[in-house]
Amino acid sequence: MAKLMAVASVAPLAARAFVASPAGSNIGVATALGSKAVPLREATPAGKGASTAARAVGAAGGFGLLAVAAIGSRRGSSTLLARQKRHIVQTRATATQTGPAKKLTNPPELIDAVDIFIFDCDGVIWRGDSLIDGIPAVLDKLRAMNKRCFFVTNNSTKSRAGYKKKFDSLGLDIPPEEIFSSSFAAAAYLEQTKFKESGKKVYVIGERGIGEELDLIGVPWFGGEADKDTEAPMFPGGKVEHDPNVGAVIVGFDRYINYYKLQYAQLCLNENPGCQFIATNLDRVTHLTDAQEWAGNGTMVGAVSGCTGMSPNVVGKPAPLMIDYLAEKFNITDRSRICMVGDRLDTDIAFGINNGLKTCLTLSGVTSLPELMDEVPRKKGTEGIQPNYYVNSIAEFFK
Repeated sequence: MAKLMAVASVAPLAARAFVASPAGSNIGVATALGSKAVPLREATPAGKGASTAARAVGAAGGFGLLAVAAIGSRRGSSTLLARQKRHIVQTRATATQTGPAKKLTNPPELIDAVDIFIFDCDGVIWRGDSLIDGIPAVLDKLRAMNKRCFFVTNNSTKSRAGYKKKFDSLGLDIPPEEIFSSSFAAAAYLEQTKFKESGKKVYVIGERGIGEELDLIGVPWFGGEADKDTEAPMFPGGKVEHDPNVGAVIVGFDRYINYYKLQYAQLCLNENPGCQFIATNLDRVTHLTDAQEWAGNGTMVGAVSGCTGMSPNVVGKPAPLMIDYLAEKFNITDRSRICMVGDRLDTDIAFGINNGLKTCLTLSGVTSLPELMDEVPRKKGTEGIQPNYYVNSIAEFFK
């Protein structure tokens, strides 16, 4: 399984989530700035601040889903994008999707037009540790029709091997090569940008999934669950000593977040020249149990962004890293015959729209029908984002 889980095979593709298109094109990255092309300047000398794009996103109060290579610290070390003199194009997902969502009342209308289904996991396949009703039968029927299925999750608490174990525990026999997590995407990005060759380390806010993926590519890291009980020295003269050789801080979902971790992360980002701020995702809420929604990774990312003034490089959905990987590995040339199925408008559906996929929203997770139908105010960042279809759960694929 370790061989199947190896990250090396994704190396040539990882940077695609971050290398922007020339000015005037559309890479479809949802952001608080709306539809606006913002050129990235070359990194400025130390002390003169970050690029125009990074400052604009910070001022807008959003974390800016910058699907680009590392912007670097506010002190402005040279970055991959700056060296290549590329540009960022910021655009909302709605730039390519208009019209109301359609209730899927005739499932063959969608299923016959799709060869590949990409499923989110939390809120689509399971809620917490409970399998959603009807899921095994749906997957079996899709495979019987020769449909390919992939599972792409923004949850970074597990590695791909960890998610394989969860699928197994729920009675779902999913091949490991069909599973992709944002912890994998973070490692793939560092692999592509040759972070290991820098000799730097990674500080992790997050759980074991990130560390397990970093171990597979040989990148040194520390933090994570090892710091869950560490207390900040809050007494006269107390200070946290940090490692000046940390070259990246990865922030993933962390049920053990504490003040020490936040302080360590801000010291690395504020004081280590060129230290990269990488977020696995910006999900506002998540499903830890099937009883209610819980604060998501946007909470942790927001705290770090707030004390550094930096916008993260996001590697999970809606950034295109994982769909680019799938397209090349499996020789997919017609993305219109792929359907992204998820429960979140601003990640899953935006991911599909931005990358030329069909989209289907399931109401078994985060998004409610009144919200989708604009009968109640939309959550920030989801305004105007409409899927092609919606279902109560994917059990409605076969009635």
